Amino acid sequence: MLFDYTQTDPKLNYKLMSQTIIPRPIAWIVTENEGVVNVAPFSYFTGLSSKPPTMIVSIGHKSGGMPKDTLANLHKSGKCTVCMVKPEHLEWMHLSSKEMADDQSEAEKFGIPLERKIKAFPPMVKSSPVAFFCELYQETDLKGSKTIPLVLEIKQQYIDDGCIVDNERLTVKFEALARVGRSYARIGEELSAPDIP
Repeated sequence: MLFDYTQTDPKLNYKLMSQTIIPRPIAWIVTENEGVVNVAPFSYFTGLSSKPPTMIVSIGHKSGGMPKDTLANLHKSGKCTVCMVKPEHLEWMHLSSKEMADDQSEAEKFGIPLERKIKAFPPMVKSSPVAFFCELYQETDLKGSKTIPLVLEIKQQYIDDGCIVDNERLTVKFEALARVGRSYARIGEELSAPDIP
C-alpha cells in the first residue's frame, strides 16, 4: 500500500510513523518547577548532532490543550535531565506516562528514586544507566502541528561505571527500553557484521 501524507489524517500519520520508525528509544525527561519534580517518558526523541552536542524531542500537550509539564517547565528554567529507561523500569515508565496535575510529582507518587548529580540541573532517575544534563537550545514551530520539537544541548553526561566495558576505547553497553510499534522491546543485543570480501 502507498500512503500519501498530504492526503491522510494526522492521526493515521502518527499511527503509521510510530509503528514503522523503529525502534524508538524511551527516555524520561526530568524537569522541575518550584520544587516539584516532573518525570515524563518520551519516545519521540533522538540524537541530532555532536557539534553542538544536541538531541531533539517532540512534546505534545495535555488533553485539555495546555502544554505538558515538561514543556512548561523547560520554558521556565531552560534545563532538564534526560534519563535512559531500562527494561526493568517498564512499570515505572508506564505509570509516569499518566497525565497528572502540575503540582504533583510522578517520582513521589510512584516511588521513582531520584539522585541529584549536578546541582544546577534537575535530578536524574537513580538507577538509569545513562543521563544527559541539557539546556533548551532551540524550539521549532511546525505549523499546524500539535507537537513542539525542542532541540536540547547536552552540557554534561553521566554513564554508570558498570556500562563502560572498555575504558581505553570508552565502549559503552547497556540495555534500553524502546517502542517498537505499539509494544516495547529490549535494545542491547549485538549482531556481528558479515565479512565482506
